[in-house]
Amino acid sequence: MLWAIDIGNTQTVVGIHDGTKWVATWRHDTDSERTEDEMAGLLKPLLDLSGLSFGQADGMIVASVVPPVDTNWERFGTKYLNCKPLFLRNGEQVGLPVTYEPPSAVGADRIANAIGALAKHNPPVVVVDFGTATTFDCVDASGAYTGGSIMPGILVSLSSLVGRTAKLPAIAIEAPARAVGKNTVESLQSGVVLGYAEAIDGLARRIKAELGENTTILATGGLGRVFVDLCDMIDTYDPVLTLDGLRLAWDRHSGRVSQ
Repeated sequence: MLWAIDIGNTQTVVGIHDGTKWVATWRHDTDSERTEDEMAGLLKPLLDLSGLSFGQADGMIVASVVPPVDTNWERFGTKYLNCKPLFLRNGEQVGLPVTYEPPSAVGADRIANAIGALAKHNPPVVVVDFGTATTFDCVDASGAYTGGSIMPGILVSLSSLVGRTAKLPAIAIEAPARAVGKNTVESLQSGVVLGYAEAIDGLARRIKAELGENTTILATGGLGRVFVDLCDMIDTYDPVLTLDGLRLAWDRHSGRVSQ
């Protein structure tokens, strides 16, 4: 069993792969204060519900954009999984060409997205990852990670708006029935959700014009499922793309042929 850990600024996704499929995936808040023992306490009931155990682990790979948590995840792997974790740091580790400047500035999750996308689609390909930030990860026709774009995430934008106004309520991230809102909630959903979808489409259109008309555009991340039907430029939604990229990175680094 391979454990793949995708640590984002807001949430952490844990996946367990049995060599054929993901047998469990869980999402929880990223907490830099959580110790390795607290991590085990959080995950043990979830393992029990899935009929799994710590002792079944054969390996562990981590993509982290939150350095303060790395040490405790390493301790967790060593203590509870009896595995020394592999931290994905750059494209060179896994044979992914990177033309971004400097190459070391590309986050591990973005490397994983590129690897996962290339395993399923011919380049050029773009991954729109909806997280704390919404990132566009671009792979050019040669298969190199060439750059991208970074937008404030929709929850960050909404939180800033609501937090700075006296009368605007928090809203569900879902599309209203119409663009002309008939009340405050509908008006917010129109501006925030539909407006955000238009921003995604506009930027994706510009990127596609640069990479080529045969570019495939994928969505992933927790809120990707909301926008795949709202954005004309997104071809498909892949909820485990980053985890798949981590699994493939593990196989490449270990010298195994991926399944």
